[in-house]
Amino acid sequence: MLATRRDRRDDPFRSERSCTLARGGMVCASVPVAAEAGRELLAAGGNAFDAAIATAATLCVVEPFMTGIGGDAFVLAWSAQEGRLVGLNGSGRAPSGHSIEALTAAGHETIPETGIWSATVPGTVHAWATLHERLGRRPFAEVLAPAIRASEEGFAVAEIVAHYWRGAVAIGRLVNDAARRDWAPGGTTPAAGEWFQAPALGRTLRAIAEGGAAAFYEGAVADAIVATSNELGGGFGRADLAGHTSTWVDPITTDYRGATVAELPPNGQGLAALIGLNVLEAFDPAEAPAGSALEWHRRIEAMKLAFADRAAYIADPAFSEVPTERLLSKDYARKRSALVGSAAMPGADPGLGSDTIYCCAADAEGNLVSFIQSLFGPFGSGISCGDTGVVLQNRGFGFSSDPAHPNALAPGKRPFHTIIPAMLLQDGAPRMAFGIMGGHIQAQAHLSFVSNVVDHGMNAQEAIDAPRFRYEGRRRVIVETPDAVPPEGGNLGDALALRGHDVVAPPDRMAGIFGGGQAIERLPNGVLAGASDRRKDGMAVGFDGPSAERSH
Repeated sequence: MLATRRDRRDDPFRSERSCTLARGGMVCASVPVAAEAGRELLAAGGNAFDAAIATAATLCVVEPFMTGIGGDAFVLAWSAQEGRLVGLNGSGRAPSGHSIEALTAAGHETIPETGIWSATVPGTVHAWATLHERLGRRPFAEVLAPAIRASEEGFAVAEIVAHYWRGAVAIGRLVNDAARRDWAPGGTTPAAGEWFQAPALGRTLRAIAEGGAAAFYEGAVADAIVATSNELGGGFGRADLAGHTSTWVDPITTDYRGATVAELPPNGQGLAALIGLNVLEAFDPAEAPAGSALEWHRRIEAMKLAFADRAAYIADPAFSEVPTERLLSKDYARKRSALVGSAAMPGADPGLGSDTIYCCAADAEGNLVSFIQSLFGPFGSGISCGDTGVVLQNRGFGFSSDPAHPNALAPGKRPFHTIIPAMLLQDGAPRMAFGIMGGHIQAQAHLSFVSNVVDHGMNAQEAIDAPRFRYEGRRRVIVETPDAVPPEGGNLGDALALRGHDVVAPPDRMAGIFGGGQAIERLPNGVLAGASDRRKDGMAVGFDGPSAERSH
């Protein structure tokens, strides 16, 4: 039933965490209180969509530097009622006053990483409302209740959350006084275990619970966003917010050795993960055992080719034609795979490494949700709007300032996006929801995760916990376990260096450069197996009714 390496103590891919198992439902998130919010909705009779929204909303409170209601969201959802997989693009667009000409007139040669010129219209709240309207069950106010409670009554700050929160503030990511007041009151950030409240955010969440998305996009919150933009010389107008819409999209897929891998289409980078998998599929996995230097080499090289295509083509399809069908063709993959030799080739800098949250949820009815949400950089633009508790994202930093580039900044245009939810299907049925956050690590980690599951039979927890690489451009690659012993002998770092890779060990201090993931697998007997990354504070929590709950 469930593949496991727990009984093999000398197995290098043995995880020290077991999958959480349940039949009634499952929620996985990077902070326990958020996973419990989703479980609360399942216990109240809600479905997986209610649980996912509740979890994501609570993460806006308890992991505020990673995500917030001033950010964006993307969703892959298997609807049991509709019997199909649907996608939701909840990303915002550049405001009407933001153009390359206006950027230049404001004194910027390139788009700043923080500040009002890095901001785009927030899409998260509209995405929640859109997903809930189509697929949710419990009242919207009930779905947001756990997040409101965490804001108003407070929550205990998790260990890794405290570490990164402190680091984000230390490097100056809170740009204006309102942001510093809300998220570093008195000039300090909360320590691990400290109780923290976010009353301003709580008031805004309560208004959204009572008035729906309109309370955010057309009411006092919208007024505060526009006023803040005006104060800082930005180009947000009321119509930019009132006119925002989410978009239902058809997922894009590829077949990888008999399994179907689904991602969202551009403007996100899910296409890059699928391109990389197509290239990797051209090689015989029997030649490269799990953990071998040859396997690491092929995965890295496949992603270099995928990132080259990502840089050349991925943009808002409403503004630029993205040749998705051609890029996903097996013929194209075979031609590209011929470029992969025994030595590392140079590649482009993938850039854009930053912060995100990912969560997933499943229920007994067969619904499965893969949900990702982000402010992009730590605390996004660093701009908080009045007394709303809303920090605007810095997704505008994903635009190019080159007017000839497909991803060039333009009013009303969606930027290139790093955040990508994913799903694995078998014989047309949903098998696994998964996602691994962390800027450009995401497409790389998706490729490794799928290969771990399909090529090596790992369960979700093992596939998430397995060591990762982070390709950084040219021949530079950060390897999580450079001292590991591959089947070829010696150590992994040296073996990759002999192939021409510029191997870098991970930093001594804890840094989230390898991201963090969650996953839920539906086993053939209907049992749900949940997994939560060892690199985060989170957990998978199962639900079988009021007397049968288990989590880790």
